[in-house]
Amino acid sequence: MFGLFKRKTEKEKLTVEYQKLMKEAFELSTINRKASDEKYAKADEIQKKLDALE
Repeated sequence: MFGLFKRKTEKEKLTVEYQKLMKEAFELSTINRKASDEKYAKADEIQKKLDALE
């Protein structure tokens, strides 16, 4: 109840986006390898941003 209106931090937003991209990349890995590689590349960029925040 108390966390209802809590805003997400930049780190939390990036983590959610990273997890979403990794899931999409995994799902695409059996269908379209090029699209999967693009998703992995975007996820890697986000991971670098997360590392820079720490």
